[in-house]
Amino acid sequence: MTEPDADALIDFLTSRQSIKALDLAEPAPDDAALERLLRAAVTAPDHGALRPWRFLAIRGEARDRLADVFESAQRARDPDSDADAIATLRSKPLRSPLIVAVVAEITENHPKVPPEEQVIATACAAQNFLLAAHADGWGAILLSGWTAQEPSVLKALGFAEKDRIIGYIYMGTPPETVRTKKRPDPERFLVRWDGPAG
Repeated sequence: MTEPDADALIDFLTSRQSIKALDLAEPAPDDAALERLLRAAVTAPDHGALRPWRFLAIRGEARDRLADVFESAQRARDPDSDADAIATLRSKPLRSPLIVAVVAEITENHPKVPPEEQVIATACAAQNFLLAAHADGWGAILLSGWTAQEPSVLKALGFAEKDRIIGYIYMGTPPETVRTKKRPDPERFLVRWDGPAG
């Protein structure tokens, strides 16, 4: 395998951006395309080789069932939720043709790898997945919100209370014209540390 051109690779990485979920159209990645993206995802840094990441493809009528799950969670939180709030929440899973829920399946009481490191590994896998999607020309955005912190949603997705939803990757075909987002100056985030303060 030849080494990629470093400048071209960095230019590619900096060209990735989130596409609004409502702007994502059919077609979305099929199972074969998802498998290709997952090959990149599972190369993420993973202390202890626990492979805590799980990716759930939600498409078609399953998005309506996810809307049902969201509605049930909302009604449990606030039985007096008005119809507009429910309708808005139910519309979220229908914004794109495919949602990939990313979940960290936590190994509890591991002697070397605490839960937060397992969450970090899964987040890294999600980023690799997003980069691979960008390379293959798919549009995507990682979203979360309160439903990603809701135990009843986690249970409905087939996970235990100990596990963590990293977020929902909305996917599809991007529009022909994508607005380029202004990036912050990276120097703002670099601190040159010379030793302990004081």
